[in-house]
Amino acid sequence: MSKTFEMTEDGKQYGDPSVVYTDQDVMDYHMNNYPGHGKIEIVAKTPVTNARDLTLAYSPGVAVACKAIQKNRTDLFNVTNIGNTIAVISNGTRILGLGDIGIAGYPVMEGKSILFKALANVDAYPLIIDEHDPDKLIESVRVLSQNFAGINLEDIKKPDCFYIERTLDKMLDIPVFHDDQWGTAIVTLAGVINALKFVGKSISQVKVVMNGSGASGTAISHMLLDAGVKASNMYTIDRNGTLYSGREAMDMYKAELAERLNPKKDALELSEVVVGADVLIGASTPGAFTKSMIRSMSDDAIVFPIANPMPEIMPNDAFEAGAKIVGTGRSDFPNQINNVLGFPGIFRGVLDVRAKRVTEKMKVAAAHAIASMTPEDELAADKIITTPTDPKLMATEAAAVAQAAMDDNVAQIELSSQEIYDLTMERIEYYKNNLATLVPARQKVSRLF
Repeated sequence: MSKTFEMTEDGKQYGDPSVVYTDQDVMDYHMNNYPGHGKIEIVAKTPVTNARDLTLAYSPGVAVACKAIQKNRTDLFNVTNIGNTIAVISNGTRILGLGDIGIAGYPVMEGKSILFKALANVDAYPLIIDEHDPDKLIESVRVLSQNFAGINLEDIKKPDCFYIERTLDKMLDIPVFHDDQWGTAIVTLAGVINALKFVGKSISQVKVVMNGSGASGTAISHMLLDAGVKASNMYTIDRNGTLYSGREAMDMYKAELAERLNPKKDALELSEVVVGADVLIGASTPGAFTKSMIRSMSDDAIVFPIANPMPEIMPNDAFEAGAKIVGTGRSDFPNQINNVLGFPGIFRGVLDVRAKRVTEKMKVAAAHAIASMTPEDELAADKIITTPTDPKLMATEAAAVAQAAMDDNVAQIELSSQEIYDLTMERIEYYKNNLATLVPARQKVSRLF
């Protein structure tokens, strides 16, 4: 039996034993979901019950809609579902903790799609493209892009993920968002914002150490700098020590980040740089943090070991060493740093104002929106960030992202923040009251076959 908690060598139990499942439970969840298998399907919005419906939906009536798009391309968003449609695209080269498994990662993309739908009523289509060459993958996405209003890149190995996202972002007139980078970074920033509020420290004054310079670690570093952490107080570490301009053993993306931080060019190891740090974040490997490291940090230390499934240090160990706040990437501990808090609401806001891209200000706005869902007077050491089931989260986030898009002049539709909020709440309620009710009915039918 698999469980969402672990036993350490000394017999201590960590995590929540209430969430228990077997391998067969997982397989059953994915199979026999009438009228077939898997987690998603296409559901019609319009009736197809008589000859008139057939004529309007297809031939010959559909030609009227096609001619309208030919005459005015913006009608594509009026007569099709493209305006509410994104692609969840991967090449399967870095699936969760499984590595390069290609099409075997499809259940992950399908799972991401149902989260988009259930949490923000965004229609997301999973696509795994069998292509390891970054330029060929870019071309594949380019030729598909006109069918979508946004691209969510997922589970692509580094450094290819950086190159692919940046190239597509410049090439396309729709937003391209690599969630492994920015989704994780946005939610991490939200957690840091609230944790600093709780301990009474200013983001412009704290010393921050980021252990890991992969996709998420690099993005987290950039976002913390964008949000107000001083370059002289920000240190990013890889296996060769702190990044700094001119250091050897760096690719172009590390070199770019190094230009923004560590101006003193301190060449330090993790155990050295963590001394006196206010915030320690890990997007690296299990066990990378030790109790002695945590003890060397400042008072009221904030520790986010977000490696999954095993963090850089277990929360109990971090607390025993003196940490004030601990957040992990796991659902069985308090303060989960989970990118599901971000991507549905971000794309909801992006789609509703038809933004052309996701800017840095939009990302920071999303982080502040997530942080705002936990009022300052309700903050606690075990409650510095909200959960994905917060009923107002996605609407609040969508409104903030949409407003930032309008402020940055990348939106093609002007709506007020209140209009975005209300529209998102309506979309979510519609899904819950109508589409979500189909799930138990489908499972009931499945048992007959």
